[in-house]
Amino acid sequence: MKPARYKIFSMLFLLCLQGITLWAQDADTAVEERKPVKNTFESIWIIDNQTVMVPFKNTLEFDIQHRFGLVENGFQDFWGLYAPSNIRLGFSYVPINNLMVGFGLTKQNLTWDFNAKYALLKQMTGGGSPVSITYFGNAAMDTRNESKFPNPEAFKSTDRWSFFNQIILGRKISDKLSVQVMGSISHFNAVYPTKDSETGAIQELDNDHFAIAISARYKISNATSLMINYDHPLTTHASADFDSDETEPKPNLSLGIEFTTSAHQFQIFFGNYGSIVPQVNNTYNTAWGFGNSKFALWDPEWRIGFNMTRLWSY
Repeated sequence: MKPARYKIFSMLFLLCLQGITLWAQDADTAVEERKPVKNTFESIWIIDNQTVMVPFKNTLEFDIQHRFGLVENGFQDFWGLYAPSNIRLGFSYVPINNLMVGFGLTKQNLTWDFNAKYALLKQMTGGGSPVSITYFGNAAMDTRNESKFPNPEAFKSTDRWSFFNQIILGRKISDKLSVQVMGSISHFNAVYPTKDSETGAIQELDNDHFAIAISARYKISNATSLMINYDHPLTTHASADFDSDETEPKPNLSLGIEFTTSAHQFQIFFGNYGSIVPQVNNTYNTAWGFGNSKFALWDPEWRIGFNMTRLWSY
């Protein structure tokens, strides 16, 4: 009887040990299934806005952003392709997980920008957060000679600086569709009055400008996606005696297509923004592609642009 009792205890012990092992394996599997959603967007850019994406740690990125001239002259400058254009060259690096820092130089006003981006929250599979939340901000410096500023006699070095802060909330809805919404505030240490071309009235802009935006990407193949982006100003700058809204900041609508590989992304699009520094786009854009008609697709205030990025991992 005694050996039989030992056999029974041994069998029970082995069964319990096996049960504990299977439970641990199931727990490990559950942990593995709960992980961040991949590739909500293919790039850190979606046309004129940043996406929620932050590249992996130790990734170096080089950006070339180009905005051609307005299409108003048609074939004379080949719909703006040979008109004076705006260009930005930028570099960014990811020194630690979820944090990207960078800088760039834009042709318009020889503007240097210094930026940072941090992934605050990531959309998870198997439970957890249903959305990703990312912060993006920059400080930009207009480095032109002070004589180029509207009021050089009263110029101060702090007048060169402007700032941009944005919260981005995004979700990958399916393998093909991703969307995001953004809220931003732009601040200029010095703002420059604008003049109505018809009435000659002078409009004083506010130093701070609030805006919202929405973007979406739809994949039509593994390497190709369609994109749409809309930016809408919230701040009204016109003073009480300013009747015309000609110089009020205008919305931006952009439509584009993206081609991607593991290390390159190329986006070509059609939109209203001509600047590349986001606070300048949001505060000073006066181009609106629909003009006075219900839908004037080839209105003179459209332009072609592209973004091209190259990634290196170290």
